[in-house]
Amino acid sequence: MGEMSKSDRLMAAIRGEAVDRPPVALWRHFPGDDQRPEDLARATVAFQRRYDFDFVKVSPASSFCLRDWGSQDCWTGNMEGTRDYTVHPIQSSDDWRGLRLLDPAGGALGAQLQCLHLIADELAGEVPFIQTIFNPLSQAKNLVGAERLPVHLRYYPDALRAGLEIITETTCRFIAAAREAGIAGVFFAVQHAQYEIFSEEEYNLFGRPYDLRVLEAAQGLWLNVLHLHGTDVMFDLLAGYPVQVVNWHDRETWPTLVDAKERFGGAVCGGLQRWDVVVRGTPERVREQAADAIVQTGGERFILGTGCVTPIVAPTSNIHAARAAVEWG
Repeated sequence: MGEMSKSDRLMAAIRGEAVDRPPVALWRHFPGDDQRPEDLARATVAFQRRYDFDFVKVSPASSFCLRDWGSQDCWTGNMEGTRDYTVHPIQSSDDWRGLRLLDPAGGALGAQLQCLHLIADELAGEVPFIQTIFNPLSQAKNLVGAERLPVHLRYYPDALRAGLEIITETTCRFIAAAREAGIAGVFFAVQHAQYEIFSEEEYNLFGRPYDLRVLEAAQGLWLNVLHLHGTDVMFDLLAGYPVQVVNWHDRETWPTLVDAKERFGGAVCGGLQRWDVVVRGTPERVREQAADAIVQTGGERFILGTGCVTPIVAPTSNIHAARAAVEWG
């Protein structure tokens, strides 16, 4: 088999067809650079040029979709590159009803659209790229604070639903605008489909309906990735979401790659443990774990990656090892 293009390789992997090699993609945050669209675009493209992955996940700070509602955050040295929220604009349940629809072309959302257009110009169709979209419940958490979200969900459900409606519609409008920038899909980050946080009944009421509306806005795109964050995830509950790829912390929580392929019809993305292997391990250990993942899946319907964002302290030698691990022969 001759060498496939990145898009053809990914499409074949999603369909379960033969590939010249398994696709691979790692992604990271760029703290500091993620505060300006030009710098984030430049850093994202440079990372891709260095490692030559099969797709690019654009990773803005999670606050990109919340700043125009009043959220504030800062980077305090987190080794994943994520920022800490310093201002939560939702202080009382009544504040949910004060949220207003945001213009995707203005403010922080507009800046992120500018970043996408810059990335599209640089990649020139060579590499598919996808935009990170935090699901409405995750956005709500960052507006009110992680500790207070369960309180509002259980004691002020109608107010929270009012806020989720505005968040969902704003997100759908942003995705429509991002299509015009040439995204191949969205990286749909779900943070609360974990049994230690909510019950399935609670997630069915406050997560799933809004998730599906956002994913409906992404239909027609061919590389939509569902990311299930955390441990003890509600994999079966979300396995039917209309996406082509699912990504989760497979080396840290159920299901295994093999179990997931039995439950999900598209491609599974994972195989590498972030901290013990990609950060603290050696290139040899990275290659060993990648080889194990390829054996588990038979290299079919599989994309090699980490279960979540690659920490910014990961050695470059280990990232190069992950990229090289999929080369057959």
